[in-house]
Formats: sequence, C-alpha cells, structure tokens
Amino acid sequence: MSTGKIEKYVSVFNIGLQNTFVYRWNYFLRALFALIPLAGTVFLWSAVFKERGGGLHGYDYGSMIYYYLLTILVSNLVTPTEDEWQIAADIREGQINALLTKPMSYLAYRFSIFLSGRLVYTFVTLPPIALIFIYFRDYIVLPADPLVYVFATVSMFMAAFIQFFITYSLAMMAFWILEISTIVFIVYSFEYFLGGQMFPIDIMPSAVQAVMKWLPFYYELFCPIAIFLGRLKGAELVQALTIQTGWLFLAWAWANFMWRRGLGHYQAVGG
Repeated sequence: MSTGKIEKYVSVFNIGLQNTFVYRWNYFLRALFALIPLAGTVFLWSAVFKERGGGLHGYDYGSMIYYYLLTILVSNLVTPTEDEWQIAADIREGQINALLTKPMSYLAYRFSIFLSGRLVYTFVTLPPIALIFIYFRDYIVLPADPLVYVFATVSMFMAAFIQFFITYSLAMMAFWILEISTIVFIVYSFEYFLGGQMFPIDIMPSAVQAVMKWLPFYYELFCPIAIFLGRLKGAELVQALTIQTGWLFLAWAWANFMWRRGLGHYQAVGG
C-alpha cells in the first residue's frame, strides 16, 4: 500500500476519533452499567461453589471471578460498538455512493473507523473496569511467563479482527433486506453463548468442547482469556492460534465476498 493510500486511512482514523469522542459519556455509562451483571455472577458462582464444596473443572470461586473480570475487559477491548448499524445505514441511505467514487476500499475505510472507535471506547471504559479489578484484586494472579502476554495479546488482536469482519459481513445483508436486526441478534446470541461470556467453554463436556473449538465463536473472546489464564498450553496453544488464524482469513475473505456480491446487487437495482 502506497504512502498516499495510508495517509487517507490515517485521516479517516482521525475523523473517526473525533466523531466517536463526542459519545464518550455514552460509552462510559454503557461500560458502567454493563458491570451490573457481574454482581449477579458473583452471587451465582458463590452459591454454586458453596453447594459443590469444591472446584469445577479446574476453577475455584476465585479463578471463576477472575475469568469473568477478564471477559469484561477483553470484550470491551475487542467487540465492535454499533459498527453494523452504521454500515447498514450507509447502505440503506445511499451514503456509500459518495465513497464509491473515491479510490478507497470501503472495508479499509470501515476498519479505520473501527480502530478509532476501539481506541476511544477503551480509553473511556478502562477507569470503571480498573476500579472493579482493584476491588477484586485478591483473585488476580498474573502470569509469570512473558510469552503468555505475547500470545494472549496476539490472540486478542485476532479476536477483535474476527469480530469486526463478522460484523461487517452481517451489515452487508442490508444490500438485500431493509432491517438486519433479527439476523444480528441471532448471531450475537450464538456469540454470547458459545464465545465464553456466559460461562467458560472448558467446563463443558469434552465432546462439546471438541466441536466448539472448530467454531469461530470460540476465538472471539474465550481463546485469548484461556491463553492468559494458562488454560491453553503447548500443543493446544499452537492448535488454537492456528485455527484462530484460519478463521481470521476466512472472516476477511467472507467480508470481501459479501461486499462484492452486495455491491453487484446494489448497482443492478440502481442503488
């Protein structure tokens, strides 16, 4: 990519920063109230472990709470915020017409906005999350191996990119249908259940885990957390990163495919 093209997307990134920062208080309040379910989670698992009188698949009460703290942190770092609605609005309202006349990739354009949005969202939401981590600091055990931080960070970036490309692909449905909310909520329900937000994937039966490890949802949230917690090591770690890389390329390819097909339909009907 030439320097001129890079500068265009840097400009888009900067514009995205300015536009997103206008909604900083919305993001702050959203992050603050998103912590409320954590209170229910604490009481739930407290009751579960008290009833069992022991651990659950390698988790005790403290490590389970730590797991949910990490899900809050990682989900805030990697999950797109309203990108699908913005993209769908661009398509539905014909705003992409102005972009089609410019020598600019719409995918790269939206990706630049996604990155700027993640930066602002992270900046705004980290303070309340940090307070929660301080409150539960007795349950936090940081990895001793520096490579764990490297692998977890790489996995987290791939998780963010996979989520973005899936979100982008879902938004492309706006080329064919007026309202995409039903499709989005169905996919997000699978992500919530199979991605590790509801419970750690590795407390499931082995046969179920074996299937879930081949689905993209496993790599959208749970994978980087499991690496950070040391629950994926050695051959399992290599396999997880390899599959996650595969899903990243598949999600990117599918996003490009959906754009080409959608744009062809858009132009054919006189969009």
